Amino acid sequence: MIPSAFRQLGTTLTITTRRGYRRPSIAPKPTFNIKHIRENPELYSQTCLDRNYQQQKDYPQQIVQKFNEWKQLQQNARDYRQRIKDIHRRFRAITSAQPQDDVDLLQEARLLKLKLASIESAEDACDERNEYLASSLPNLTSDKTPIGSEPRLLGYIGHSPTHPEATDDYAQRAHVRIGADFDLLDFTSAATTSGWGWYFLKNQGALLEQALIQYAISVALKHGFSIVSPPSVVYTHIANACGFQPRDQGGEQQTYAIAQKEEGPKLKEEGPEQKEEWSEQKEEGPKANRVQERTPERCLTATAEIPFAGLKADVTMSEKKLPLKIAGASRCYRAEAGARGAETKGLYRVHEFTKVEMFAWTMRGSERAVFDSMLAVQEEILRGLGLYCRILEMPSQDLGASAIRKVDIEAFFPSRRGKKNDGWGEVTSASICTDYQTRRLNTRVKLRSSGQKSGFPSTINGTALAVPRILAALLENSFEKLPDNEDAGRSRHDSGGGGDGSSRGGRGKINIPKVLHPWMHGLEVLIYEPGNP
Repeated sequence: MIPSAFRQLGTTLTITTRRGYRRPSIAPKPTFNIKHIRENPELYSQTCLDRNYQQQKDYPQQIVQKFNEWKQLQQNARDYRQRIKDIHRRFRAITSAQPQDDVDLLQEARLLKLKLASIESAEDACDERNEYLASSLPNLTSDKTPIGSEPRLLGYIGHSPTHPEATDDYAQRAHVRIGADFDLLDFTSAATTSGWGWYFLKNQGALLEQALIQYAISVALKHGFSIVSPPSVVYTHIANACGFQPRDQGGEQQTYAIAQKEEGPKLKEEGPEQKEEWSEQKEEGPKANRVQERTPERCLTATAEIPFAGLKADVTMSEKKLPLKIAGASRCYRAEAGARGAETKGLYRVHEFTKVEMFAWTMRGSERAVFDSMLAVQEEILRGLGLYCRILEMPSQDLGASAIRKVDIEAFFPSRRGKKNDGWGEVTSASICTDYQTRRLNTRVKLRSSGQKSGFPSTINGTALAVPRILAALLENSFEKLPDNEDAGRSRHDSGGGGDGSSRGGRGKINIPKVLHPWMHGLEVLIYEPGNP
């Protein structure tokens, strides 16, 4: 029998062995493929260079080094455990006539236990460091992705518009001016209520927003997507797991954090990853199994991709139910609205907007079919709206952390011609993320076709329709000047210039795309008459 002093020593040291990691207890536990990184450090380092992750380029080699340290610590720990077992056997052989041997063995055991605890703590530190390093690396890059900063043109949607070359005509076509003349947009009042980067949609502008949402959802439904309405507030650790960090590589703020009431730490039931050092406390009952933890931070969602991905966090899906495709409308919040100027003026880059997002889970190796279905939804929506667009395979330096491949579609904006990108501006995006998000969110799939019990599915996401940029493109491409003597006797909307009776331009009209008519309550054309109240 082992003496009680030895048993007490062992119990105390077990309790004081602890992990320093502070992941919230409710956060999904990630599973990084560190073995693949260790076996291919050059591949991951080159990926960091290709994607302009300069700070992370040495992380793969650091992972190799930390793993080697961990292996040595493991060997040392095995040696100490074997020596402790030997002491156990020697304790059993001690008789009452050998009291000094009892003291000597107890002292030796105490020292070995302390050394073992130190080694275990160092092992934990290696694990935690490697987990941090792995979490900071971007996904690998598809062989279809151009390396560098220049995209590759894949094709066009629609026909090139034949706009006059007059500079004044392009100024007239700016959606900010058109929206003010038709009393559809109000940036001035929004600047007073909220600041730069916000806006009011008014009258038929607000109606067009709802029509665009319903149109996009109807197309997504036709292509087999189920509709989900997501929350706009998520835990920050869910956003981080999806590849959205509070700040980008340049240090620019990306997300809006939600301030929380300052209060004392809450007691929360302890999970396997949240052991605290209670060696000085001898509490009995439930309190002895609790730890101190504050309420996890929350943030506003930059895209519905984040809550959609979180929908299956800590869930094991059935292989036969994949691919699972969902879509839905939500409000999106972006802190990085960009510097003020012609490139970001008006609706093109704003802090808050409505977007219809597509998201899917599928088996590894089946990503292309789902990705192509999202591109088909995007093309059908844009073609139905009559917009002239180009399709681009985006380069490595333009990929987000989670994506291995990204295809953008840019629409032509007459007011932006002659500026950066000669009139083209992004309106949709679609990305393949493989298992980057599912590994971080502990989303698994039960496998039938292999000897493994479960694996991590791939995720794909894409924009079905982002209202502000599509609305801006529609206003600029659908606007037509009217001669002063033309009769506007049909479905019409008369408004004063910007709602104050002033006029900054001549008569004009906006032809509403036919695909939006079912949600426009009979309106097919908007007419602007200068000076009308």
